[in-house]
Amino acid sequence: MPNRLAHETSPYLLQHADNPVDWWPWSPEAFEEARRRDVPVLLSVGYASCHWCHVMAHESFEDAATAAYLDEHFVSVKVDREERPDVDAVYMEAVQAATGQGGWPMTVFLTPDAEPFYFGTYFPPAPRHGMPGFRQVLEGVTAAWTGRREEVGEVAGRIVRDLSERSLTTAGERPPGAEELHLALMALTRDFDAVRGGFGGAPKFPPPMVLEFLLRHHERTGSAAALDMVTATCEAMARGGIHDQLGGGFARYAVDSGWVVPHFEKMLYDNALLCRVYAHLWRATGSGLARRVALETADFLVREMRTEQGGFASALDADSEDAGGRHTEGAYYVWTPGELREVLGEADAALAAHYFGVTEEGTFEEGASVLQLPDTDGLVDAERVASIRERLAAARDRRARPGRDDKVVAAWNGLAIAALAETGAYFERPDLVQAATDAADLLVRVHMDWNARLFRTSLDGVAGAHAGVLEDYADVAEGFLALSAVTGEGVWVDFAGLLLDTVLIRFRDADGALFDTADDAETLIRRPQDPTDSAAPSGWTAAAGALLTYAALTGSVPHREAAERALGVVRMLGPKAPRFIGWGLAVAEAFLDGPHEVAVVGPSDDPATRALHRVALLSPRPGAAVALGEPASATAAEVPLLADRPLIEGRPAAYVCRNFACERPTDDPRVLAEKLGVRG
Repeated sequence: MPNRLAHETSPYLLQHADNPVDWWPWSPEAFEEARRRDVPVLLSVGYASCHWCHVMAHESFEDAATAAYLDEHFVSVKVDREERPDVDAVYMEAVQAATGQGGWPMTVFLTPDAEPFYFGTYFPPAPRHGMPGFRQVLEGVTAAWTGRREEVGEVAGRIVRDLSERSLTTAGERPPGAEELHLALMALTRDFDAVRGGFGGAPKFPPPMVLEFLLRHHERTGSAAALDMVTATCEAMARGGIHDQLGGGFARYAVDSGWVVPHFEKMLYDNALLCRVYAHLWRATGSGLARRVALETADFLVREMRTEQGGFASALDADSEDAGGRHTEGAYYVWTPGELREVLGEADAALAAHYFGVTEEGTFEEGASVLQLPDTDGLVDAERVASIRERLAAARDRRARPGRDDKVVAAWNGLAIAALAETGAYFERPDLVQAATDAADLLVRVHMDWNARLFRTSLDGVAGAHAGVLEDYADVAEGFLALSAVTGEGVWVDFAGLLLDTVLIRFRDADGALFDTADDAETLIRRPQDPTDSAAPSGWTAAAGALLTYAALTGSVPHREAAERALGVVRMLGPKAPRFIGWGLAVAEAFLDGPHEVAVVGPSDDPATRALHRVALLSPRPGAAVALGEPASATAAEVPLLADRPLIEGRPAAYVCRNFACERPTDDPRVLAEKLGVRG
């Protein structure tokens, strides 16, 4: 029989609805049940595309004997970390503090008061590689709960006290200046892998927020080292197995230091952020590789991640069925030489094996290889390679596809809106801009209520029950502001302003520090607050960036002051840990450089207006904020930057302002390009 998860909307929870475990969703009722029965709570946190979550589910949660033991001795609670990032953040902080590491699945044992006392991640069904078996863990926790309850209570109380003392204040801290940003660059230079690109060793994650900082730092200072790190990393990722060489898009991370073997799940946030990075790299350098990868990633998002309602799904699974019917990681993506021959014939298979790095030994498992582009020097027949790609892609489409988590997450859709709007504008792809607009429409219709409060998720066009967190408000506002810059529709600035006002009212303390949850959100053992990036920008620094852009467009002093105060944390952390606060450093570059406020006025159907607007959008200035509209139009009323900007003798014009002073307007795109540093 289905358990209590059968009526949830999270695809991850629904994956566990038929487990023999009597799962509860996170709810007051679950903890009341634990109190009534006087048993501890098992909290299991994961997400739909998590490989090791699937493994533990199959090994333990689908096992009848394990389920019976759980049901007798625990109340078992299952949480989708993407749906409840607040719950995940609070207990992950405890796991990392106690064990020095974290990950998913996350396994935490709680008192009925939700206080944690024992932690772990994946547990095998039997002892393995120095890890205890899951049944051993359950029996040990049960023995402690029944025989050493006072000790359990002391441990839980100490953990909660330690967590409660971690609140972060930035009172008195100013935004970082040129010195702090230079120190951050130097720290990144020390961590940079000059041979393989990227930062650190295995496993190696794409660093889109750090790359955005480096691009902006290069533009502001002319640093060749900053640009070299971006170009080397972007080329290495694009040529590696982490990049889908047939279908576009990027996997979550590489298990090695050379980007060869990915962890095959594809996440919306990674691909949105990387699409934008490659588009910005093209904007800065004209790189043909950057242009190709940006467009391929954008096309992947629209083709494979877009939902029927116009939003974007959360993820594609790492696992799928192989030819033998086994559910294995990477089965959809990898190739053997024999499979190449079956599809291509001997001659083209030999070329494909050389071109994509497919070997007899394999680069993955069981003689299979992940497709790469390892040869950077050899000349190839472009038409022949294009034909090979097309035939391999068609053959791959006949394989069992990875599952898709159709949950629409507000924050990640905000990131996708920004990426698709800008990529569509740069490369004159109105279909991508339309896809961004459709997603923005969905967020307003489904995720946003009349009080400018956001719901975190939706599924099939129906909003979930969980409140939006700070990253939702910040990333959606960022997406709306980027969309307005591209389309000239001022209503998106209005919507962004409503969301950012909610941030100032509900997510901020008196010192200007930001919290991840609103002041009226569910009370957990602590109110989560983390300014560091994870796989996506932190809500704290994303809010600072959106506040800064909104202030440039509207002239709002409170929003700019809020951005400045929020950036105080970057002054504290940037020089010490730049890899983990990359977006904050990128926003700090925008703050230090500008903003460059660019108002383009003229009829939208006039080619002269479009030419000026395109130049404005192509400016790589870190603090550029672009507004487009006609004089005395509705957009001009919605976006104060456009107010009192007349045409020049009836011709479309562009106004550039910086540091509260405006230069003489121009109607010449070449003059505007020079003002804004647009590449020739």
